[in-house]
Amino acid sequence: MMMPSSDAPDAQPIPTGVPGFDGILSGGYAARRAHLVEGRPGSGKTTLGLQFLIDGVAQGETCLYITLSESRRELLSVAGRHGWSLDGIEIYELVPPELSLDLKQQQSLVHSSDLELGETVRMALGEMERVKPTRVVFDSLSEIRLLSQGSLRYRRQVLALKSYFLLNDITVLMLDDLSAEHDDLNLHSISHAVIRLEQVTPPYGAVRRRIHVIKMRGTEYQGGYHDFVIRKGGIRVHPRLVASEHHRSFVIDSVASGVPELDRVLGGGLDRGTASLVIGPSGAGKSTLAVSYLVAALKRGERGLIISFDETRNILLQRAQSVGMPLGAFVEAGMLQIEQIDPADVSPGDFSGRIRDAVERDGTRIVIIDSLTGYLSAMSGQPYLVMQMHELVTYLNQQGVVTILILAQHGMVGKMESPVDLTYVSDTVIMLRFFEAAGRVRRALSVLKKRTGAHEDTIREFKIDAGGLRVGEPLERFRGVLTGVPTYDGDRDHLLAERIRTDGTIVSEPGRDAAS
Repeated sequence: MMMPSSDAPDAQPIPTGVPGFDGILSGGYAARRAHLVEGRPGSGKTTLGLQFLIDGVAQGETCLYITLSESRRELLSVAGRHGWSLDGIEIYELVPPELSLDLKQQQSLVHSSDLELGETVRMALGEMERVKPTRVVFDSLSEIRLLSQGSLRYRRQVLALKSYFLLNDITVLMLDDLSAEHDDLNLHSISHAVIRLEQVTPPYGAVRRRIHVIKMRGTEYQGGYHDFVIRKGGIRVHPRLVASEHHRSFVIDSVASGVPELDRVLGGGLDRGTASLVIGPSGAGKSTLAVSYLVAALKRGERGLIISFDETRNILLQRAQSVGMPLGAFVEAGMLQIEQIDPADVSPGDFSGRIRDAVERDGTRIVIIDSLTGYLSAMSGQPYLVMQMHELVTYLNQQGVVTILILAQHGMVGKMESPVDLTYVSDTVIMLRFFEAAGRVRRALSVLKKRTGAHEDTIREFKIDAGGLRVGEPLERFRGVLTGVPTYDGDRDHLLAERIRTDGTIVSEPGRDAAS
């Protein structure tokens, strides 16, 4: 009988080898215990198991992969696609003998359908006696279930395996492909932990994967569903964001945009640790307004992040350059990170995980999400988006980040409707509108709400040109702004006009008519 190989305290957490997963399990798997990992074929069980063993090899432990469902060649292929080496991991496979051309090879080859259940279990135990591992992945229990031909015998055999693991201080992951879900409770009751991997295929877009810790004895694990992705390098888990668990001390102050009139409308600017919602029709200037605050922050030496759902990286940089806000130099200097995201290829956990990495790892102090309209199309429903955004915004606020959310309303003129109401999670709400005056289509902005201080209740015209964002004086003769059909009845002399200099540049000035 194998003897204990470690003096570590019993059932202490050990690393899972999966980024993001240790935190969910309050440190990792329980040492010297049996963990059930269940999921449909293709959900990521094998990858999860290999990462556990690769981490064990890195820790100097002896690791064994017992496979009744995949061959050594298939496992090596999986590892190769991830860029892994399985050196140091013993692989013991049970495959039909006719698949082997060398009957003298050291590895045992048996046909499970021609073998008694007891003999199969004895061979697995014999291999463990030979290798004396501290970490084992058993893949999979479905073969044991088929050989058992009954729930009672199946339970007894799994109990025998569990007892062996416990007596020999082995930490084991038992993989199950859920081929007979009615037997689930048999395994749940005898396993120290139960972890389920799920994958959901939406009508359009990439597969969404999530992990759920159903049970883990004696551990205060993080419940609920957590999104995870499988990319080259393995599984990465994005723990469900709980804003109340993340607090950071910071100085509350106002940040300026570099446009004095805009800051004046907002009572001095945007406050650190708040979220601002910029709403309006497409093309009204929402992104340009947000980038004004971003550029000012970058010039102060702060780091920024743009999450772009609607524009490509190149178009975003080109558009910012055309309005006098060059961002390319800040990207090259590593101060600005631009994440271009396909709405059909992102999960809530992946989305929040990218933002958390930028804030906690890179020290980002201003975040722009452009736009929530694109993100909404990737979500399963409006209530889910609101709850997820509430947690994310609260987290960013508690980190002292200036957050700017952009939301495009349906339509360009006439009555405006928002695809989702996020005003209650926003500390500041800035509304942009088109209006017609003096035979031209113009833009106006107004601040509807600011929780953290006073703000102007005026309506101001603004323009976007090669010099950036320019805001005019308050316009008093407006009606119908909130209905979505603004009408200006004031004097033309109060509107912003354009004057072309001799060098070809355009200057916007209040009180000057375009024809003057």
